Amino acid sequence: MRQRHSSVTDIEIIEDFSSTARCDEGFLRVRRLRCRNRRADGSSSPVYRVDVVDRPRLDAVAVLVYRRGASGMEVLTRMNLRPAAYFRKDSRDAMTVPDPASGYLRVEEIVAGLLEPEDKGEEGLRRRAAAEVHEEAGFNVKPEDIQLLGGAFFLAPGILSEKVFPAAVDVTELSPEEPEGDGSPLEEGTQLHWRPIQDVLDACRRGDIPDAKTEVALTRLLALQP
Repeated sequence: MRQRHSSVTDIEIIEDFSSTARCDEGFLRVRRLRCRNRRADGSSSPVYRVDVVDRPRLDAVAVLVYRRGASGMEVLTRMNLRPAAYFRKDSRDAMTVPDPASGYLRVEEIVAGLLEPEDKGEEGLRRRAAAEVHEEAGFNVKPEDIQLLGGAFFLAPGILSEKVFPAAVDVTELSPEEPEGDGSPLEEGTQLHWRPIQDVLDACRRGDIPDAKTEVALTRLLALQP
């Protein structure tokens, strides 16, 4: 395990300006729409409201970094500060199934990053994946080393327009540098762990790692193993 030392124990809300912010500004943008269904016979449904959450950089790539050793395959995970998951604690009365008492100050997941406008097609996906592996995990890999793990998927298609493109890369023969990160406060105290692949998959299925892209990438990579 490698980590950037941090004493972060809480995230303090300095201001909640939800009531004064426009819905089409910020990192996430909410489109509030009135829609109706058009049918093959020419009729239409009643008008109904739809909220769609998106952002200018629409999609992301998630990369499962793994290595092979005497004890089998291991995968690299990151413990990241995740405010949206953490602030669920403020809505405990609305939970039908309570969250763990410790909450979700940090969430364990695999390397991931947003696709930039120039990241076009498979070549762009591989290039962005390699860049994220270097930035977040410290491994210098080539775009051609990246293994794409099938089609992209939605995380919450009822509200989120984002699709995630899963990928993997074998770093068995490589030695890492210190990850650069992006310098944001959200990367303060990020922790890196190497864990047996089955342990991580079991943790996903127990809910100890409540991150969907991690489980999808794991199951797809395992399905390709001989």
